[in-house]
Amino acid sequence: MEVSNQNVKILLYIILAFLFSIGIRMIWVYYFNDTASFFWNGQMMINTNDGYYFAEGARDILNGFHQPNDISPIHEPLSIITAWLAKILPFSFESIILYMPSFFGSLVVIPIVLIGKSLKNIELGFIAALLASIAWSYYNRTMIGYYDTDMLNIVFPTFILWAMIRSIQTEQFRYLFYLSLFEILYILWYPQGYAIEFAFFGLVLLYTLLFRARNEYLHKMLIIMLFSMLNLPLYIKVSIIIILFVLFKTIKEKFNIVLSILFLIGLVLFFLTGGVSPIWGSIKGYIIRDAVNEFGDSLVLHFFSVAQTVRESGKIPFEIFASRISGHVITFFISLFGFVWLCFRHPIMLLSLPMLGLGFLAYSGGLRFTIYAVPILALGISYLIVKLSDLINNKQLKYAFMMLLTFAILYPNIIHVIAYKTPTVFNNKEVSVIDFLRKNASREDYVVSWWDYGYLLRYYGDVKTLVDGGIHHGSDNFAPSFILTYPQQVAAKMARLEVEYTEAGYLDENNTDTTIFKMMKDYGYKNSNNFLASLDKIKLPKKTRDIFLFLPFRMTGIYTTVASFSHIDLMNGAMKRQPFLQSFINIKDDGKTMVLGRGISIDKAKGLVVAGRHKIPLKSFYVVEYGKDGKAKHSVKNIRSDGRLNLVFAKSYGTFYLMDNGTLDSTFVQLFFFENYDKNLYEPVFFNTYAKLYKLKN
Repeated sequence: MEVSNQNVKILLYIILAFLFSIGIRMIWVYYFNDTASFFWNGQMMINTNDGYYFAEGARDILNGFHQPNDISPIHEPLSIITAWLAKILPFSFESIILYMPSFFGSLVVIPIVLIGKSLKNIELGFIAALLASIAWSYYNRTMIGYYDTDMLNIVFPTFILWAMIRSIQTEQFRYLFYLSLFEILYILWYPQGYAIEFAFFGLVLLYTLLFRARNEYLHKMLIIMLFSMLNLPLYIKVSIIIILFVLFKTIKEKFNIVLSILFLIGLVLFFLTGGVSPIWGSIKGYIIRDAVNEFGDSLVLHFFSVAQTVRESGKIPFEIFASRISGHVITFFISLFGFVWLCFRHPIMLLSLPMLGLGFLAYSGGLRFTIYAVPILALGISYLIVKLSDLINNKQLKYAFMMLLTFAILYPNIIHVIAYKTPTVFNNKEVSVIDFLRKNASREDYVVSWWDYGYLLRYYGDVKTLVDGGIHHGSDNFAPSFILTYPQQVAAKMARLEVEYTEAGYLDENNTDTTIFKMMKDYGYKNSNNFLASLDKIKLPKKTRDIFLFLPFRMTGIYTTVASFSHIDLMNGAMKRQPFLQSFINIKDDGKTMVLGRGISIDKAKGLVVAGRHKIPLKSFYVVEYGKDGKAKHSVKNIRSDGRLNLVFAKSYGTFYLMDNGTLDSTFVQLFFFENYDKNLYEPVFFNTYAKLYKLKN
């Protein structure tokens, strides 16, 4: 009867924590429900770029087809599950991808409450579940609209942690099954989870060697963990696990020898299927961030490293780091103290160190990792709350005190949720341009833009792209950057070359060369600078499809980053020049001096841009605005012939732009702001103030 009552209590706590998590997430929907620009096809759009990658795969699964080489993720678990849900649920596809993260992400409360039960303190698990489900970073990456694998990336390892704890505590066969199940599902869902599963395995191995080397159950546990994380096809892995469970149940004689052989076989397969190489690759990608990447054997080319530009892979301030984990710096340190106390009283919680360690990696490796530490430190501070409450003998006062402390740790996180008004990735005006592209382009056509917009272009435009959120190494970004930030003539040539060489590369399964290297090789150049200088003279390959340029206004904010990838000497990795573009609003003009802001002003009499002790001649001043016909019109005032900077007032946007001569001549600036396109090379397709779409003629 007591066990039954406890199970009811556990179920009640799980349901309450789950509903609390969902309810808090609805704040975002409530706030933006009347924002018309966030809606498309009658539903609010999602708010993460990567989500459109999986949405594309789910869409193609539902449609039953996709074009060759379109990189549609039709085999990704998230896409498959989404398509399945869209078939069986009475909701629109857009509604499903919008709300899935909230429901799936809130499942984290289940293993946390179960861990509390394992520690013989259900209230501990309940309080931790409430906190972990809405903590800063966990909320940010599982909120409504954040349609990405993050919705289960913490749920699975927390379930694994629970299964490990119960396995060691009980030595029951069923927990080995749960452990294997969640490990296999985690790797299937998120292959990068390999690293944390390896860390879990290493901890259990160390514990076994130091304290319980002769324990047969732990040997079985290690073997199950080892085989479950192998990089093998799913059907092979599942078959092996089934065979292992059968062997564990049937073999009685010389079992220790059998276990030793199985463990050795597992180790051999571990190293044959990748070993620690994937882990090292992840560490190098986020911790050891090279400024330049080298590609090639016979001719080494140097490309700008994308890791230098991705915000979530950069070092973050300690205050942000602590707040993302626990809501506030104070609660972070209290949580840390509580975790140490929890481990002292329940040493089995040391098994959670891999998750805590990966979360702490965020301090130097990027903010995306903080979510791993969230459930662990939530358990830490919750343990402290429970223990402090236990000092009160009066039951009513005890629970009142517990509720007060719980509210105190939830409060900064709820405040964050209310303040975190992240927008949808694109507004409906931008999407309308892409939708027009879908209606007027073939699925085999390409659209060129920056990689940030690649997934959206493929989802809403149903066309091909050169770069996206998964294809954006320096070598991938070179051509799109060149097309967008160099003059129109050479940009058009590079666009045709890159598209045709990209398509040709799909036909060669052994292809490992970069497209720029293959271009140089085919045209007989050994120096990239000479090849790029000859672009206006070379003969282009035969046109096999149309190419479009998608130019969103929002790209002005990242223009210099975009330009960095192609303004590099590929022969030695040195920057040729640093493109310059800065925007200013609310300027002050007293007639003699125009104060732009950020320490920059213009001496109008002398025609000089003054930045500290630097004085740079201003070449020209442009005013650009849209006429009644919707077309861009501009006027220009030439100031100094020796000028190196230009001031552009985009009147319709209420923004001033200071830019160098090269940026002024770039394809992006000329086509977006001035609509000054070479009629022999480009034709306008669809314009609005948020984005512009052009088509290459050749």
